[in-house]
Amino acid sequence: MLRWPLRLFVTSKLVPKDPCSELGIDPDKPIIYVLKSESASDLLALESVCNRLSLPAPTQPITIGGKELPRYFCVQGRKPLFGEQEDGSKFITRFSELVSQLRSSDEADVQLVPVSLFWGRNAGHTNDSMTSAVLQDEHASWLRKLMMVIFLGRDNFVRFSLPISMQTLLEDRGSDKRIAHKLSRLARFHFHRQTQAMLGPKLLYRKTLDRKIIESPALTVVMKEYAEQKNLTQLQVEKEIQGYIDEIAANYSERMLRIFDRILTWLWNKLYKGVNITNAERVRQLAQNGHEIVFVPCHRSHMDYLLLSYVIYRQGMVPPHIAAGINLSFWPAGPILRRGGAFFMRRSFKGNKLYAAVFREYLHQLFGNGYSVKYFTEGGRSRTGRLLNPKTGMIAMTVQGLLRGIDRPITLVPVYLGYDHVMEVSTYHSELKGQSKEKESVSQVVKTLRKLKNFGQAYVNFGEPIYLNKLLDANVENWRDSIDRVEVQKPQWLTPTVNAIAQNVMVNINNSAAVTSITLSALVLLGVERRATTKDVLENQLELHLQLLRKSPFMPDVTVPKLTGKELLAQAIGLDKFTVTSDALGEVVSLGVSGAVSMTYYRNNILHLFAIPSLIAAIFVYQGAKTRDELDQVVNSLYPLIQAEFFLGFDQVSLAAYIDSILTALIDLELIECLDQRYTTVVSHKSQLMLLSQHIQETLERYAIVLKIIERKPNIERGALSQESHALAKRLSQIHGINRVRVFI
Repeated sequence: MLRWPLRLFVTSKLVPKDPCSELGIDPDKPIIYVLKSESASDLLALESVCNRLSLPAPTQPITIGGKELPRYFCVQGRKPLFGEQEDGSKFITRFSELVSQLRSSDEADVQLVPVSLFWGRNAGHTNDSMTSAVLQDEHASWLRKLMMVIFLGRDNFVRFSLPISMQTLLEDRGSDKRIAHKLSRLARFHFHRQTQAMLGPKLLYRKTLDRKIIESPALTVVMKEYAEQKNLTQLQVEKEIQGYIDEIAANYSERMLRIFDRILTWLWNKLYKGVNITNAERVRQLAQNGHEIVFVPCHRSHMDYLLLSYVIYRQGMVPPHIAAGINLSFWPAGPILRRGGAFFMRRSFKGNKLYAAVFREYLHQLFGNGYSVKYFTEGGRSRTGRLLNPKTGMIAMTVQGLLRGIDRPITLVPVYLGYDHVMEVSTYHSELKGQSKEKESVSQVVKTLRKLKNFGQAYVNFGEPIYLNKLLDANVENWRDSIDRVEVQKPQWLTPTVNAIAQNVMVNINNSAAVTSITLSALVLLGVERRATTKDVLENQLELHLQLLRKSPFMPDVTVPKLTGKELLAQAIGLDKFTVTSDALGEVVSLGVSGAVSMTYYRNNILHLFAIPSLIAAIFVYQGAKTRDELDQVVNSLYPLIQAEFFLGFDQVSLAAYIDSILTALIDLELIECLDQRYTTVVSHKSQLMLLSQHIQETLERYAIVLKIIERKPNIERGALSQESHALAKRLSQIHGINRVRVFI
């Protein structure tokens, strides 16, 4: 009877989107669902989701050993309108019966699948009102649940967890009842952790947060010094601090997040054909295990702010507080972004010790209260498509937060963000040619909105986490001796350690790159003479690059399309970035001059993946046959430069293994062969190897320019070297008729 009303009020969102493939749930094995509490609305919402996934419905019984048993268990009983909630004795009885039946039967392994259902995502504030309590109480009676379904049914999240094998549980030699009690304890703990990960900590009211900042011991010390230096009263200093807090602080609102969710769902559907997400489960596990998560993505576009927070929300985690430049605080964007979790920071703290102390204390309060944070280590958007050198200020403050005695482990999560189309690329090109950057404003937003159209796909790849506590344990002896809950600590090891962490962040971002139809097509076509070739040649070269990536993987987290070269090119052409002309001999794909400059941005997103393979190809093409030792000598001599430029993470051992895999792949692809322990080019395929070698040529040319100047002027200063290098590069570009901006290359 309740199914039809629920269809009217409830729209369930899955976390993850495809539980079977992402979590390893096998539809062909028997499944039993484990829920937190007994609720008809939860059960029917889960039934609807299971029907969509072609999984057995929880309302259908399961037959084990010839006996019908319920397909779901609830750890807690029902909550009546008045009185106490039923205890979990029913769960113990039912589960003991299941264990007994499985012991005496030859049934296939049964999967226990924990499922959490959330009606809304509001963790609430401290000292919540009665209204919020009605809609947030997790031990809701049927009347409260009815109100939650009516008011929050459109924000129902169904979170599946990794399946538990009953065979593993049956290996326990205890009694059936003992196993049931053990599972009950584990399930309660699991559901508590999942609730924390999904909803996050309760929010502090702004006034409460403001007072905690102003009255913090660390800031009190700075206030006293500042008042003495400026000859101000405490009240005057507090007023100045309050002004800084108002400038900095977010006004986080769950209601605004729900509005954002609806608007951004419409926006992504209008802009992109899909958002591809990889490795979200590893981050969910971090949140569930109580880590303080700091997201550190690359910065391609203003869209990054919205895209990553949206993905995190849809992946069943709490959207982070986001560090944004003060230039984005203009009306009306500023107030809206603040309610979405943005806090604003000045480009420089230099010369304002009080502002720096307030910002540092605000960040510490976020960490201390368990809120996840996101900031861009590059500082600003990359105008070239490559990663910028990291700014270390925020990472330093994060490590200093750890030295303030934060109890939870802090973990940095690098994130690769990629797009088939970045709206600002033409603007970036203009800025790199010398035009001044346009100031962010309402009119700029309106101009952007007028350009909305289908931009292909977006990519969000979560990289390998960096566990700060473990990293310090391994690299800094007795680092905990520097912990001080009041004074900001700057031990001698801080700067070199922060620099190393920043490099690791950039390496891990590059290690989780997404290869796409646009980036790979741009890479190949820009390596072709005159940026034009026949469609057949381009398809074959794309296929070769795909095979090289598959046979010699750069890193496990790099995502490669499961398409052929022909399919990939068709997808790229469909995005209207290449010119296709036909004649009697066939089709030609080309890039115009302006298109070539723009395409370098997308090429640079993945150029690091081909730096070493292209270098090896260039060695064979231009230097001829090599023994392995001779090859290693050339690669190793250039690797420090390439490593620094492309943020590569290979050490001496892993680089040797990577070279091995590249050589094996090139032999398999019949581009090279090994004769008498010397690697040499296969003559019939030399043209393909030459195309592969082109990706690193511009980089090698830049090295040659700089080294030639140093050879002529060994005592030249760095500034002069930079100027002369630019001038020579510009002259060579003019001579060879190349219209491109140096930093784009």
